[in-house]
Amino acid sequence: MTRQQTQAPVFRAEQAIRLAQETLDIEAAAVLGLKQHLGPSFARAVAMLLGVSGRVVVMGMGKSGHIGRKISATLASTGTPAMFVHPAEASHGDLGMIKSDDLVLAISNSGESEELTAILPVLKRMGTPLIAMTGRADSTLARHAEVFLDCGVEKEACPLNLAPTASTTAQLALGDALAVALLDARGFKAEDFARSHPGGALGRKLLTHVRDVMRCGADVPKVGPQAGFSELMREMSDKGLGATAIVDADTKVLGIFTDGDLRRLVEKGVDLRAISAQQVMHTNPSTITRDALAVEAAELMEQRCITSVLVLDAADRLCGALNSNDLMRAKVI
Repeated sequence: MTRQQTQAPVFRAEQAIRLAQETLDIEAAAVLGLKQHLGPSFARAVAMLLGVSGRVVVMGMGKSGHIGRKISATLASTGTPAMFVHPAEASHGDLGMIKSDDLVLAISNSGESEELTAILPVLKRMGTPLIAMTGRADSTLARHAEVFLDCGVEKEACPLNLAPTASTTAQLALGDALAVALLDARGFKAEDFARSHPGGALGRKLLTHVRDVMRCGADVPKVGPQAGFSELMREMSDKGLGATAIVDADTKVLGIFTDGDLRRLVEKGVDLRAISAQQVMHTNPSTITRDALAVEAAELMEQRCITSVLVLDAADRLCGALNSNDLMRAKVI
């Protein structure tokens, strides 16, 4: 008995590129084809999702299940409480996670997934509303749903017309369309998005305030207007900010002195021993409030070509200082 020889795969670069281009054309056409399916049923689905008092429970089997997980994550991150429940697991206990005040968004290209159709009677008895996202209006899933969202495609991108490709792309796009419509209806803003993404770059930019990253207390370089040059330089050196504020007795900012100012004085040959802070300071320095966003401080530094800024409290008293290194450590820039 001879071992059957397996033929090694043949790679043809031109054919690979051609198939890739055809795939993109087919999937792009599938997504654009969804536009003609959007109408009253889509608007009703958005209204139902907007009005649900519980959570949106997304369900789907196989590749539709993978798409469902992404849709539920997108909904949850844009202001619509959502979770994914696997239909097969639902028949073995997880159905207890679904309540009557929830809403089920079921996804199936054929609309005949056994695991989904098996739990439809239970959802009906519970009074849990159902939105069906399927490619067949005459399917079991579509017939049992309060709202049917048509995500049908003419053909799959798979050359065999078997592997879910264009159909799952259409499901994903339709899920995004729902999320965007809900986001707008809820008045969801960038700040809301940041609150659910505190670890991301956007979260840091929109949730980090100047007060969270500024230097405060004894770390803030400051001297009185009559301070001599030695005291001025000692304060700048000890605090490591490259500048020091000049304040009055009530810690109101009178001016600032920076490393750049020092270099310019040296170049002019000024007798540094005879000067006071008041004589060499810049009045009206750049300041920002402690409650401002840290990203605003970064924008101020960039606009004015400076590397540090003084921070004021609600009474316009000096309460902190901030430089570009502090913002970089906080990953704001």
